[in-house]
Amino acid sequence: MEESKIYGQQDFNLPHDVVKLPSQGLFYKDDKKSVKVGYLTAQDENYIINSAKNGNFINVIVKNKVYEPNFNVNELLEGDIEAILLFLRNTSFGSDYAYKLLDPVTNKTFETTIRLDEVDFKKLNHQPNKDGHFEFNLPKSNYNVVCKLLNYGEISELMEIENKYPEGIIPPTVTNRLQKQIISIDGEKNPETLSKIIMSLPIMDSKFLRNTLRECEPKLDLERTVIAPSGEKVTFNVTFGVEFFRPFF
Repeated sequence: MEESKIYGQQDFNLPHDVVKLPSQGLFYKDDKKSVKVGYLTAQDENYIINSAKNGNFINVIVKNKVYEPNFNVNELLEGDIEAILLFLRNTSFGSDYAYKLLDPVTNKTFETTIRLDEVDFKKLNHQPNKDGHFEFNLPKSNYNVVCKLLNYGEISELMEIENKYPEGIIPPTVTNRLQKQIISIDGEKNPETLSKIIMSLPIMDSKFLRNTLRECEPKLDLERTVIAPSGEKVTFNVTFGVEFFRPFF
């Protein structure tokens, strides 16, 4: 059997730990509040290095280290994916994370180290209903809108669609996202009718939805503030690109 086929068929008896999810199970049908996650191994290193060349290493890591039978990681919210990545990074390389930043006064690069084990969940500003949805009245049109948060698979799908647009053509990023997030408007659920309403939403309503749903997302508190050599405060967010797992590279 090819090695690529073996990889991903997890042995759930391998060493693992339980990772608590920022979503706290509020957005899943099975109320899943945590998942079992295996530790990264030398075999994982092979696939992470190769998959990073194709830009899909996060999918490779998460799909192959979540030790839950019959579980689709694409249904996880983005914040829950980040919690899994944080666990894998901490248990593989330790919680110290060196960051290169720009001093806003001297315009020179400096290095600082943060502790990833101090990262905690953000406090939710809005609570979902029993279905894991949010309901708002839009400020301009006064529409009553029921929305959902996008899971990791839906976000990845939107990114793929956007990347297919040729250079010079502006993709409908905002409306595509809203069409996936909005479940109903004033009780209307027909996709074609919703699409027409969404296309004509006032910008004030569109921005309100984007900003409010961002506040609703259960995520890790990834914002950090450090003091630059000049004495100026520098605020930044921890990100989860290739650099996050740079000891591999």
